[in-house]
This record gives sequence, structure tokens and C-alpha cells, in this order.
Amino acid sequence: MEPCFDIAHLAHVEMFTDKYDESLDFFVNVYGLTLAGEDESSAYLRGWDDYEFHTLKLTRHETTGIGHVAYRVSSPEALERRVKAIEASGYDVLGWVDGDMGHGKAFRFRDPFGHIFEIYWETVRYDPPPEERPKLKNLAQRYHARGCHPRRLDHLNLLAADVSEFRRFMHTCLGSRVTEMIQLDNGRLGGCWFTVNNKTYDLACTEEHGGGDGRLHHVTYATDTREEILRAADIFLENGIHIETGPHKHAIQGTFFLYVWEPAGNRVELANSGARLILAPDWHPIVWTETERKKGQAWGLKTIETFHTHGTPPVKKQGDH
Repeated sequence: MEPCFDIAHLAHVEMFTDKYDESLDFFVNVYGLTLAGEDESSAYLRGWDDYEFHTLKLTRHETTGIGHVAYRVSSPEALERRVKAIEASGYDVLGWVDGDMGHGKAFRFRDPFGHIFEIYWETVRYDPPPEERPKLKNLAQRYHARGCHPRRLDHLNLLAADVSEFRRFMHTCLGSRVTEMIQLDNGRLGGCWFTVNNKTYDLACTEEHGGGDGRLHHVTYATDTREEILRAADIFLENGIHIETGPHKHAIQGTFFLYVWEPAGNRVELANSGARLILAPDWHPIVWTETERKKGQAWGLKTIETFHTHGTPPVKKQGDH
């Protein structure tokens, strides 16, 4: 299948929080993102070398989870092509919306599981104040050592009841390729890892085991080195942040990882993929079996139960009010 490069890259993720002040303090002072702007409902945050104004939109809400996922297209003409493809796809079209602080108008649509996506072309590049201007003009912002100082947005993981249907959605609407996937013994796909460019992946979808709809598994920022993730573990420990699993190395995609829960309960990750890129235009997806996955992560760490069940927003149990 010929690759489609109408979509340039994952641009930003909107995350809901019902503990706005605590979440914002975490992302700025512990996790280490830069606050680029703020309005009455949202904070616009970024890694120090993200070129766009923001890559995480943190929004006040009655609960947690994901607001929307945004991709930037490769040109105005690519935007037109993708809009036509999405409108003809049969998936739920929400239409055009005005841009926010970080970009121009965007076209929104929804997957079969309730996640909202948008694509856009016109963007706002981050213009650092004098104290953040880098000496090297090919960087977006001066490197800083606040918190865990993640460099850039890397990927997110969504939950869906039918990963095969989500795969069709990603191919049809965004032209995404699958780089790795999990084939379960029952014939279902347990997970797919997607890319729209030469990164190994920018979005993963894994099977929903909690009974929810439109849920978020995690959002991930990249660090320059694995050693920075080891340092981050100590930073999280000292600040009372719940470390869920890691530091360790994934078997799938080979990323060195650390997962924590921010104060409202959303799972976030720091990851380092090393120098891995997908350069082959005819890449054949790597298929992992259920038996292989049950062996755990690359170096033998077993996948903990909450990694399969915890997502946001939490699923209300019978009797909850």
C-alpha cells in the first residue's frame, strides 16, 4: 500500500483535568513543560524544542481524559485532499472550527469510539521571550533544566473496543501506516502502532479492557537520552508523583519508558526511542503474538495489571454516583 504523506505530524493533544491547578503545577514545575499561554479555560504547554506554540492543551473539565487529537497537514492542498477523504469516509464529520491560541481553523471528525480528531495547516510558531532565546538558532527555545525537561511531544495511546476498526479509521482519514501490532489468539488485534512520517509511531491504539468509550491511555513526551528518564524517576519520587511502571524498555518499538499519573489521574509517559526511524517506504508491520506479549517487556519486566485497565476518564461502576 503506497504511503500517504498528506499529514505531516502529530501536532497537539487536548487533555481534560478536574484538578486544573494541581495538573498545571505538575506539568510546568515537575514534568517540565513551558507555559506558552493561558486563557480562561485552558493552558497551552510545550516541550522546549517543539516548534509550534503548544503541543499540550490542558483544559478545565468536570472529569479527566482527552478533549481532542490534532495533526498538522503538509500543505494547504493536503488539507483539501484530507477533508474530501474524511467527508467521503462515512465516519462522523464535525466540520470546521475556529483555531485557538496555537493555530488557525481546523477540520474536526470523530472515530467510532468517541475520540475527536482535527487537522489544520495554519499554525503559530513559538516566539520565545529574550530569556528563552537559544544561542543556536535552529532550536525552538533555550534548553532548560526545570523538572524533567522533555524535548518534544512524541505520541499518545488511545483505547478502543475494536482495534481493527480503529486501524481502518486511521488509514482512511489520516493515511497512517502501521509499524507494529499485536495479534491475539482470538483473532482480534490487541494493539496497533501508527505513523504518518518517518517516526516509528506517533499514535498507538490498544484494546479497551475497562468498558469505557473514547478514553485516553497516555500522552508521551520524548527526552534526548535514557539517562534523563532515570533522573526523572527521582524527580517524580521526590515530588510524590505516582510512578506506575518503569524505568524499563518496551519490547514493542524498543522505547525506554517511565509512566506516571499526573495529579488528576491521567497517565503520562517520558520515553526515549534512541535513533530508531522507519525509513523503508515498503515497511512490513512487525507482528507480535499473544504468547510473546505475555513474556513482558524487553528485559523481562511483567506488564502490571493497571496498564491494561487504567484509562481516563475512569469508568463508573454500578452504584457510583
